[in-house]
Amino acid sequence: MIKRILPFIVIAVLGAISWVIVQNPPEVKRGAPPQASRISVETQTLSLAPFKIQVKSYGRVKPRTQSTLLPQVSGQIVWLNPDFRAGGFFEQGEELIRLDGRDYKAEVSQAEAALMSARQTLAEERARSAQAAADWKRLGNPGEAPPLVLRKPQLNAAKASVASAEAALAVAELNLERTRIRAPYAGRVLDNEVDLGQVVSSGTTLGQIYAVDVLEVRLPLQDRDLAYLRLPEEYRVEGGEPFQPKVEIRSDLIRPERWQGRIVQTEGAIDETSRQLHVLAQIDDPYGEKAVDRVPLKVGQYVTALIEGIEVENALLIPNKAIYQGSYVYVVEAGALQRREIEIAWQDETQALIKAGLEPGEQLVLTSLGQVVSGTQVRIKGGETTTVEADDNGNVTGNVPSERGKAGSEFGKPEGDRS
Repeated sequence: MIKRILPFIVIAVLGAISWVIVQNPPEVKRGAPPQASRISVETQTLSLAPFKIQVKSYGRVKPRTQSTLLPQVSGQIVWLNPDFRAGGFFEQGEELIRLDGRDYKAEVSQAEAALMSARQTLAEERARSAQAAADWKRLGNPGEAPPLVLRKPQLNAAKASVASAEAALAVAELNLERTRIRAPYAGRVLDNEVDLGQVVSSGTTLGQIYAVDVLEVRLPLQDRDLAYLRLPEEYRVEGGEPFQPKVEIRSDLIRPERWQGRIVQTEGAIDETSRQLHVLAQIDDPYGEKAVDRVPLKVGQYVTALIEGIEVENALLIPNKAIYQGSYVYVVEAGALQRREIEIAWQDETQALIKAGLEPGEQLVLTSLGQVVSGTQVRIKGGETTTVEADDNGNVTGNVPSERGKAGSEFGKPEGDRS
């Protein structure tokens, strides 16, 4: 009996439970939808300001005057200046090398004897000529005596012998003087190739020297930098000194050193190898008072040069770290990222001069971003919040940046080149 009614009892219980559930539905607590995460970025407000362009270049130090020492006479080296070694300094006229001059002294003595003999012969001929003129008059001959009677040819030959003997003596004395090899200018020894006791002949290389009054650096310039430099290319300038822009030479050989120089020359042709224009920088007196307590510049040393360029009155500069692929940046507008294509007029290792694409007053994003798209919501670090939120109707609420200023002039153009 119980087995028959059990199914009906189960069905009745389940029905009752279902009725209770229907009459008392569970309440669901609904919260606000999650807000999308916002990127925190650092920005810079763009503005116009005067900017003095400095063009960076690299070059190698070389002397303006460099010479190879060659003897003009032959002989054995009997003395060397202690400073005649690589790196040694010397003054103008200082003796560097001395050759054995005994043979040349003997030649001087022989030339002096020959000169004395020639002068004696000349004196005798002058006496004979005077005696012949007196005899001509004493004998009552009319008119002037012929040249042969007056021994004029013999007298002229004696005069020529004296002149020849004087010239031979001068050559002998000059050769003797040339056994003492002296410095043609104040300078420094680059290298020496001879030593004491060595026999050298005319044309033997003794060493390399260079003047220390001026050092030079040949600097290549990129085409994009030429518009922002004023180079010394005036021809036959009348009145005043030619324009020579300043240049700062930087050396980091042992410790950072700075040298002031000037651009003195612009080459007249493009280098065929590098396809670049070169200018010549000059550093005056690099081993004088300027070198006190400093590491002197070395010939052949590579240095960095900063050449003074023109001044751009209204320059819009941005750091290179804000530029992506060299063609675009991100700005913040109404709390969201916006991509901007830009045109760069000039650029160095740290910053870029913008010609088009940005305006003063805009908020440039400095934070490095990954794969982002325009419209991404952001929050600015350390300043007023520019993040915006939308209500249920899609209306924008929150702090919106004020309208940006407008550029008053074109950027990135040299003075006098704005239209």
